[in-house]
Amino acid sequence: MTLSVIILAAGKGTRMNSRLPKVLQPLAGQPLLGHVFAQATRLGAERVITVIGHGSDYVRNTFSQQAVDWVEQTEQLGTGHAVQVTLPVLPASGQSLILYGDVPLIRAQTLKQLQEAARGGIAMMTLTVANPTGYGRIVRKDGKIQRIVEHKDASEQQRQITEINTGIYCVDNACLHRWLPKLSNNNVQGEYYLTDIVEMAVAEGLDIGSVQPEYEFEVEGVNDRLQLAALERRYQAYQAEQLLKAGVTLSDPARFDLRGHLSTGQDVRIDVNVVIEGECELADGVQIGAGCILKNAKVGAGTVILPYSILDEVVVGSNAHIGPFARLRPGTALADDVHVGNFVEIKNSQVGQGSKANHLAYIGDAIIGTGSNIGAGTITCNYDGANKHKTIIGDKAFIGSNSSLVAPVQIGNGATVGAGSVVTKAVPDETLAVARGQQRNIENYQRPVKNPIK
Repeated sequence: MTLSVIILAAGKGTRMNSRLPKVLQPLAGQPLLGHVFAQATRLGAERVITVIGHGSDYVRNTFSQQAVDWVEQTEQLGTGHAVQVTLPVLPASGQSLILYGDVPLIRAQTLKQLQEAARGGIAMMTLTVANPTGYGRIVRKDGKIQRIVEHKDASEQQRQITEINTGIYCVDNACLHRWLPKLSNNNVQGEYYLTDIVEMAVAEGLDIGSVQPEYEFEVEGVNDRLQLAALERRYQAYQAEQLLKAGVTLSDPARFDLRGHLSTGQDVRIDVNVVIEGECELADGVQIGAGCILKNAKVGAGTVILPYSILDEVVVGSNAHIGPFARLRPGTALADDVHVGNFVEIKNSQVGQGSKANHLAYIGDAIIGTGSNIGAGTITCNYDGANKHKTIIGDKAFIGSNSSLVAPVQIGNGATVGAGSVVTKAVPDETLAVARGQQRNIENYQRPVKNPIK
């Protein structure tokens, strides 16, 4: 059966006190709505229909690359009305999941269970809670769902029910096309309630399936920044738990943030306050020091990254040694056994096996061979104010401290650059280049003194 996903994302989110629409508020590194889109993709949905209202242009622009049928809800007339407005683009056949842009963390495996439970035409996600106050209660008879009673309308007996409605459904499209036009707003709020389809299903004799999520956070919504912060911590705790089960050592699971996806080998160790963003891969035995940030980074086996280093869009080989306070920028590729030390920045460069840049260096738009040494304070002068230029350093080259290599320039295999040189021409293989200003010693020099204070 083909699957459509209907996402209700029209709310303003007044309690966020933000110019940004609620569904664009960030959680674990991406907008709330982005998490829901990701699950729709994982489920292989053929159609994703998203109902938008407040800040619709912001929402469309943020997800301009997403394959979405956008539907405007110009008036906020309840959840039933929000789904009603999708009918013109909703396929006549197949199944639809009804989700919410501010309920971001429902897992794909949970939604698959809901799909299975909807084989009779309709299923809903419920949750058993210790304190159901304020929530709609699930009323059953002989174990079968009969209706949903809102808290304010519930009798004292019904208020003892601890199974509540989450608002998440899986329904046959044919049923939605049949039921939604019949919704009425004849109630105190004057709104169209999606929950009314439950009684319509019962009236037709359908058995309503139900599923409960494994984790309560899967069905938690976000209305203000307190809830957003609380959900962030619950989700980070869950992700840390999954990594621990996979064999990763986290020095303190409460001080770790994963804002994307992390794949790991065996015996990976991650110290406190590390942030992982995007798609990252850590091979066997990788060690990450405190305070590091990794974004879209691939790190080879046995590599050690010392504290407060930043790796952004990089590939690092095996048994490398990085940091502390190193910054590897996009386009950097380090081979095996490379050493990058404190306050070294590398951008868009390839560094060959066993090469070292241990202190206070900048390497940009460069290719460095194997076994070369880049001295402290060395910089590649790669930018002329308009264009970037390449520096090429061969194998087993030695670049003395405080050298400036003015690109485009090539340093040969086994070549040596004397400390303090400004190199503007190619240095042949096995050659020493010394490019310094002439030193002068001035005798009897009188150092300036401060003027006396008046």
